[in-house]
Amino acid sequence: MKREIIQTLDGSTTIHLQEWDECYHSKHGAIQEAQHVFIKNGLSLFQNRQISILEIGFGTGLNAFITFLEARKMNQSIDYVGVEAYPISAEEVVSMNYVDELNAGSESAVFKKMHESNWGEQIVLSNDFLLTKRKQFFEEIDDLEKFDLIYFDAFGYRVQPELWSTEIFKKMYNSLKPKGVLVTYAARGVVKRSMIEVGFTVEKLEGPPGKREMFRAKKK
Repeated sequence: MKREIIQTLDGSTTIHLQEWDECYHSKHGAIQEAQHVFIKNGLSLFQNRQISILEIGFGTGLNAFITFLEARKMNQSIDYVGVEAYPISAEEVVSMNYVDELNAGSESAVFKKMHESNWGEQIVLSNDFLLTKRKQFFEEIDDLEKFDLIYFDAFGYRVQPELWSTEIFKKMYNSLKPKGVLVTYAARGVVKRSMIEVGFTVEKLEGPPGKREMFRAKKK
């Protein structure tokens, strides 16, 4: 599948899959979307705590990098697990401009280490941030009550509806600790129904720039 690097409306880059006409992030702003969906409506609920995070779709590393930066401001200690079936190339990593756009030049080595670290190995990015990248299909996830927060950032329902199925959300529900939270940019009715079917309580929130709504789901 042909891939190209494009610039989103907030100046940050993303990867565009031409055959699907699908991007790794919102064309309206990759960084804006990550900040709104995953930080404002997810990470910020757990301030001054030690938490574990599961990211569904590690991709370009944007969500992990922003979480690393924001966790310091929120006095958090993070154990971060990113799942990705198809890692991006070293050339694509170099083309991502997140360090510059986030004014995080002092942490450029961290972004580099995130991508250069071995899959399946836990690495220490700081005293308060552990990262494990797992190269696996989402269908293979079998964690039980391990995570406080899930960033569900799979490709959209339009191109991969199987990733938004009841089967997948049951795995997400099982992976969360009691009262755990899942946040996603999605807001389709079929997605909400799948979440509710497996036991989630779902709320509709204001979406990021360019998108009217998004979902946040909580485990009972």
